[in-house]
Amino acid sequence: MTPTRPRELFGAGLVAAVVAAILVRIAYGSLPAFPALGGATLGVLGVAEAIAGSALRARIRHRPGTRPVQPLVAARAVLLAKASAVAGAIMAGAWLGLLVHVLPLAGEVSAASADSVAGWVGLACALLLVGGALWLEHCCRTPDDPEQDTGAGRTTSG
Repeated sequence: MTPTRPRELFGAGLVAAVVAAILVRIAYGSLPAFPALGGATLGVLGVAEAIAGSALRARIRHRPGTRPVQPLVAARAVLLAKASAVAGAIMAGAWLGLLVHVLPLAGEVSAASADSVAGWVGLACALLLVGGALWLEHCCRTPDDPEQDTGAGRTTSG
C-alpha cells in the first residue's frame, strides 16, 4: 500500500470545491443557514486520529510499557487514515466552495456573513482532519531498517 499523495488530496478537494461552488451559487437562496460549528466534528475526529496515531506509534516502535500491535489493527488504522484524509480533503473543498460564494456577499448580506463564519470553521476543521489522518498514516509505518528498500526499488548492500 502506498502512502497518500498530497496531489490526490488536492485533486479531490479541488473537484469538491468547484462542485460545491456551483451548487451553492445555484441554490444559496433556498439553503438553510449553516451552523457556525457545523464542521467542528471534523476537527474532533482529526484530533482523535492524531492522538491514536501517537499511541499506535509507540506500540509499533515497541516502547517500554506498551503492548505489541496486531497486524490487523495497524492495517485497519491505515485504512481509516487514508479514508479520513480523502474525506477531509473533500469536505475542505466543499467548505471552500461555500466560502467562494459567501465571502463577496458578506459585507452586504447578513446571512452570508454568518455563513462565512461557518465556512471558515468548517474549512479549518476539515484541514485538521486531513492533518490528523496523515499523521495516523505516518505513525503506522514500521521503523526503518537498514536492510529495507531505499525507495528506488533497490535494497541497500553492506
